Amino acid sequence: MHVEAILHRPINQFAYSYNEETIHLQLQTKKDDIDKVVLIYGDPYHMEDGHWQYNKKEMIFSGTDSYYDYWHIAVKPAYKRLRYGFQCEAANQESVIITERGNFKTMTDDIGNFFCFPYLHEVDIFQAPDWVKDTVWYQIFPERFANGDASLNPEGTLPWGSVDPTPTNFFGGDFQGVIDHLDYLQNIGITGIYFTPIFKAYSNHKYDTIDYFKIDPQFGDEETFRRLVKECHKRGIKVMLDAVFNHSGYYFEPFQDVLKNQENSRYKDWFHLWEFPVSIEGKPNYDTFGFVASMPKLNTNNPEVKKYLLDVARYWIEEFDIDGWRLDVANEVDHVFWRDFRKVVKEAKPEAYILGEIWHDSMRWLQGDQFDAVMNYPFTNGAVEFFATNKMDSQTFADSITKVLHMYPQNVNEVAFNLLDSHDTARILTEAEENKNKIKLLYLFQLSFIGTPCIYYGDEIGMTGGGDPGCRKCMEWDISKQDLNLFQFVQTLLKMRKEVPAFGNRANFRFLEVKNDVVVYQKKAETETLIYVLNNGGKDQTVDVSALAKTEVKELFADEYISFTEKASVQLKAYDYKCYRIVQ
Repeated sequence: MHVEAILHRPINQFAYSYNEETIHLQLQTKKDDIDKVVLIYGDPYHMEDGHWQYNKKEMIFSGTDSYYDYWHIAVKPAYKRLRYGFQCEAANQESVIITERGNFKTMTDDIGNFFCFPYLHEVDIFQAPDWVKDTVWYQIFPERFANGDASLNPEGTLPWGSVDPTPTNFFGGDFQGVIDHLDYLQNIGITGIYFTPIFKAYSNHKYDTIDYFKIDPQFGDEETFRRLVKECHKRGIKVMLDAVFNHSGYYFEPFQDVLKNQENSRYKDWFHLWEFPVSIEGKPNYDTFGFVASMPKLNTNNPEVKKYLLDVARYWIEEFDIDGWRLDVANEVDHVFWRDFRKVVKEAKPEAYILGEIWHDSMRWLQGDQFDAVMNYPFTNGAVEFFATNKMDSQTFADSITKVLHMYPQNVNEVAFNLLDSHDTARILTEAEENKNKIKLLYLFQLSFIGTPCIYYGDEIGMTGGGDPGCRKCMEWDISKQDLNLFQFVQTLLKMRKEVPAFGNRANFRFLEVKNDVVVYQKKAETETLIYVLNNGGKDQTVDVSALAKTEVKELFADEYISFTEKASVQLKAYDYKCYRIVQ
């Protein structure tokens, strides 16, 4: 037994309050090294005759990758306090008790050795809006979704979709265009819209804000936006806006004042300026987003800047009833600002969703005091690189997704923002070299995974496009050019996610088998179990699925009942997929 590989710390994903009465604990061990883990636990003050009174409960084997096994358990302590350790057992009869102060061959009487969960405070529980768990998002790049009011067109606006997108051209997308197509979104099964920035800005992407309190005139006015939000809510669709608080645009009035008055500007402390005169020529001599001179970084530690931006956060919720904020370049803004931001947003609307754009391990932001979720790019990378680009083999894919699931607490995973592509990446169909069979597998996996999924506008009808600006094409509204088969497939998946309890976000996920290009995974809820078998290869395969042995099942896509014998062999054509519901 490799005791040195056993890992637990009473923080983050290893020990946390799941709800007001439940504590979750996780243990990590070397792969195939431990056969059984039993939790030793009890109240720290429960003593009889000077001896600690404890209970034992076997932990659940929750996943494995190429290096580690993971174990999980939920405990409901009577008095919301917990002392605990782990009894690890190997097949060779070797046993060890893991505690905070060392490892023991036999039970120790000293309670001070054990891990401590001092008290389950309700205020410390990570709490994200419950509605997010059942939301399916649709990302809209407003300039490219639909032109509903030509009178708003910026100068030089081109006919819709007449040329390829560039960093500087305009096609006139606006709010009225979105309103005109809300029934389309509702028909797919969309229940949330994530808009990239809508505030007054110079560019077509609007990430270079000029005025955070004004709508860009090419999109419409306040009344049109207010109507858009109301029409969305009428259809059960939430609305999330994009906030660019890391940096402003070149034409942001305070920055223009700095360029005009230099060291005499009253706004000089609003930015991170290195020296005077401030110069925008060549490499900027002030902090920016990347090295983009037209995007000066805001000093969020400055009280005036902080007040201005927090007023923005409150204004759009109180005035227009938006349901959430997506935060651009969130990891480059200080944590103190984000803690204050959360307080302001939750005061204005307790059920508002706060989503940070972070592309890596984000535990620091996901402890209940800052964000509700981040854009789950570790999930994106694994799913796209396996199903679309074949950069990952099936084992590496399973490893990556298992790691994603075990790097955060369960209540964090349940609201993770799971995207496949966006305005910042190539479209998935282009990544898959336009193999729509692979895209169907990709959507099936995304929409049967844990979290809140997002579809990038137009992907559901087979739109293509490389990286920025190619991924920002005009939405294709000509039905003869839409892939209606793909559309109907996505529609079917969203219907299943809504109607089949274990299909969506209310079930636990675990890989069961990984072989060649085939992955088998389980979704287990209280009332049902689903087994998915996906063939991401270009040839027919047969796979034996032990979890289906001796079961009565219903295959959901074919809508047929099957009885498996002791050897449950599943035959799959190239890029085929099955979803079996075990009949209770």
